Amino acid sequence: MRDDRALATLSHFGGVAGCLPAAVIYATVRQRGRFTAQESREALNFTLLPTLVIVVCIGLSVIPAIGWVFGLAAAVVWLSITIMSLVAGVVVNRGNPYQYPLNTRLLDRIAGGR
Repeated sequence: MRDDRALATLSHFGGVAGCLPAAVIYATVRQRGRFTAQESREALNFTLLPTLVIVVCIGLSVIPAIGWVFGLAAAVVWLSITIMSLVAGVVVNRGNPYQYPLNTRLLDRIAGGR
């Protein structure tokens, strides 16, 4: 149970680095426990779309004259997912499930429901 909670917490804290940590945890260790599977999927669902938005904004930030707007947008999106991921990690570390208030559930729409 302790490892289950630690991995679930790590999947949320990994949101600071985008969707990759949650994706790796979900793909590799979701069979270890229900809590890890549930929380890593929640973290992946939350971080997937903002990570894609950040990548696109960084790509568009090279446009002369208006690139700074996209760079600023990428920074704002990253800051928001960082704050929400840290809050979620603290809640999950206490053993409670967490649902993000602003979650598009993109993974669930692409790959089907839970």
